[in-house]
Amino acid sequence: MSSVLQDWRLELIGAHPDLFRPSAGTGDGAEGLPECGPGWRDLIDRYWTGRRSPESSALVDEAIDLAEARSVCSCEICGEAGVLRTGGWLTTRCDLHAEERAPAEVRPGFENVHILRYGLGAQRQITGRRYDRETDAFVDVDAASLEIEED
Repeated sequence: MSSVLQDWRLELIGAHPDLFRPSAGTGDGAEGLPECGPGWRDLIDRYWTGRRSPESSALVDEAIDLAEARSVCSCEICGEAGVLRTGGWLTTRCDLHAEERAPAEVRPGFENVHILRYGLGAQRQITGRRYDRETDAFVDVDAASLEIEED
């Protein structure tokens, strides 16, 4: 493991010991440590603990949704724009760090789309939002235009 990656992981473990539970006595590992490159450091380093009001919970849920959306279009090696790629497991990489991995197949029109389904029966609703990397925000998408099949 490179010293840069190791230093980054050690800093992450030290900053969030309650999240990663450092391994006893080793100082260089932790239970639950994510397997990703330093390009995703900022995505992992932002998190919230403790009791929350409904309003705060909504903000935390939005932050999680944004982190998930960012992870699908941010190279996990360098943090630049990337795409989801195949090759043993899914990983997000830019062209420079693709390592000959092919882009994952994405249904046309569903690039960076986050779909929410909520409610039951007649109350069930589907909404869609597209993540815009330039503005780091979601833009509402007409769910009917996505032609989502109900299960």
